Amino acid sequence: MVAQHVSEGAPASKAVLIDCFAGVGGNTIAFALSGRWKKVYAIEKDGDALICGKNNARIYGVDHLISWYHGDCFEVIKNELAPLGQYSVVFASPPWGGPGYSTDPVFDLSTMQPYSLDAILGSFRPITQEIALFLPRTSDLQQLANANHSLRKVKAIHYCMEGASKAICVYFGLFMSS
Repeated sequence: MVAQHVSEGAPASKAVLIDCFAGVGGNTIAFALSGRWKKVYAIEKDGDALICGKNNARIYGVDHLISWYHGDCFEVIKNELAPLGQYSVVFASPPWGGPGYSTDPVFDLSTMQPYSLDAILGSFRPITQEIALFLPRTSDLQQLANANHSLRKVKAIHYCMEGASKAICVYFGLFMSS
């Protein structure tokens, strides 16, 4: 569902999807299967997860649509993918660690570990304003609104299963309603 919303809501001028923190490829594969993107780039730091992701993409028949990078997503974007920025949407489902992630009624995104909200946006914004972040359901919506440096609204969608919110996806930039 998240990949569908990102794909349908992204500006038509954006033909490249960069999936940071790709893990074993679930979202990456869904982006490739959408048929929306000319190219999908997946970045994963964990070598074992990357191997699984490549295998999963092969099983789903989309391995030829995905370029995989093993490394830190911030370095890969800065050193390899920055020239694609004007054509790109960055999707990130970062690690949600940190104090209070699972216990606080409102999760302070400045304490998210190992990467805070400011660190994530600060690294992605130099290449594109179109950023979708998959975050904990209790994320501080005021922090997300304050992180938006444009005059546009920030769009946040709660994703629910069996009537309970599980996570949110926050859209920065020129995403349309989907």
